[in-house]
Amino acid sequence: MTNQNNVSEFILLGLPIEPEEQGLFYALFLAMYLTTVLGNLLIILLIRLDSRLHTPMYFFLSHLAFTDVSFSSVIAPKMLMNMLTQSRSIPYAGCISQVYFFIFFADLDSFLLTSMAYDRYVAICHPLHYTTIMSQKLCFLLVIVSWVLSCINALVHTLLLAHLSFYGDKTLPHFFCDLSALLKLSSSDTTVNELFILILGTVVITVPFLCILVSYGRIGATILRAPSLKGICKALSTCGSHLTVVSLYYGPIIGIYFVSSSNDTNDKDVIMAVLYTLLTPMLNPFIYSLRNRDMKRALKKLFSRGNF
Repeated sequence: MTNQNNVSEFILLGLPIEPEEQGLFYALFLAMYLTTVLGNLLIILLIRLDSRLHTPMYFFLSHLAFTDVSFSSVIAPKMLMNMLTQSRSIPYAGCISQVYFFIFFADLDSFLLTSMAYDRYVAICHPLHYTTIMSQKLCFLLVIVSWVLSCINALVHTLLLAHLSFYGDKTLPHFFCDLSALLKLSSSDTTVNELFILILGTVVITVPFLCILVSYGRIGATILRAPSLKGICKALSTCGSHLTVVSLYYGPIIGIYFVSSSNDTNDKDVIMAVLYTLLTPMLNPFIYSLRNRDMKRALKKLFSRGNF
């Protein structure tokens, strides 16, 4: 990777926060980040220790928890450091690396949510064949394919970005190195970059999202064919947590990259980015723990035995 320009660093403008409120928001975001790390690590620990949670759904959930910790760790530490030291610079190499890992873990999140939706589809629509279809081999295959596709997509975007030139202005109106903001800052032709964003974005974001919609459409159709209060309650308890996480993840992304009509990064886009980079990973442990009897049972078992 070679720097095709004279820029050694970028300046991150950060969040649209008044200087006198920096301390309050620093404490808030630090608490959110620590909650994200501890909450998701606790989910991984519970799934690891409780043999009743060694099922395909919780297998995917453990990988999702790891991805959420990593996803937040790509953004939050640097943002918190800049808020604490009042330094807004990030080295060129650090910015490029942040873009790679941000895209990688964002894509991995998308693929894992799709795998979990497929798992719920098989569990409700084909319950008698669930253990046969969702075999250990298939689960490992889905996770491996998710990692490989995410790695390839992130690598393509990063290599294309590394060949762009940046002259003059080096100020990013964001709190992290966002790919779209960097393309707007570049003095090179970004047509190829934008084309690959359109093509690969369809593969890693749009297609998984449509697969999730189809999975839950089939689940809804199955429930309506034999409507019963017990069946509806079971479906809600099984799919409610996952649907909530899907909404929290895809909602802000659609709002920023598909609905936003402005060509410039504005305060609304920055605030929306906070939702899916910091808030959603923090809420996932609460969503899966508070609405899941198996997780609550495992948590009680962990503390009652003093294993923690």
